[in-house]
Amino acid sequence: MREFIYYSRTAPTSGSYIKEDLQKSGRIDIAIHTIIAAFFLSNKTREDVKLHLLFAGPPNTPRHLEIKPVLDGKTGIDKIYFVKSNIASLIKKMLYKFREGERREVFPGFWIEEKTFLQLAKELSDSEKSLYVLDPKGEDIRKVKIESDPVFILGDHHGLPPKELKRLKKICTPITIGPATYFASQTIVIVNNELDRREANW
Repeated sequence: MREFIYYSRTAPTSGSYIKEDLQKSGRIDIAIHTIIAAFFLSNKTREDVKLHLLFAGPPNTPRHLEIKPVLDGKTGIDKIYFVKSNIASLIKKMLYKFREGERREVFPGFWIEEKTFLQLAKELSDSEKSLYVLDPKGEDIRKVKIESDPVFILGDHHGLPPKELKRLKKICTPITIGPATYFASQTIVIVNNELDRREANW
């Protein structure tokens, strides 16, 4: 299992803040593209990925949306209809269904709770996951040994906050995907591709 943490300091923490213009809704469009990049291939949906979205925008405390879609069973009973065209609606519904003090499964495999970025990273580190943070100054991903069940951390168009990044580097391995700066969604595609290629040779 590979995991990704996408942190956005602008993505809204209330469904009412997501409007028709997704770019003006705290750049929720970036989160949507990130979900598509994490899970969708040309002819199937990945089963080996878990995605964590950390939204730290207005108007509430940070929200942690965890996504590991259930793909087996009957739609509407065991799983939901999960396609590229309904992701904005799913995020909006997840935010609306948040309940204070709960880790709540809104749909099969779609969870929401209140949690900060660093809390999540520390939890995963404490569970002996290997964490890798995307950083232009990090080691080239093609030269780094990637442990099993890795977790990759990346930020939105503003990047990761410097204070959080400094603390993350104490529990993460900084890596880079190359000299160019890519969108968050493109970064996930590149990391997925690198892992796919490695797994094919294992």
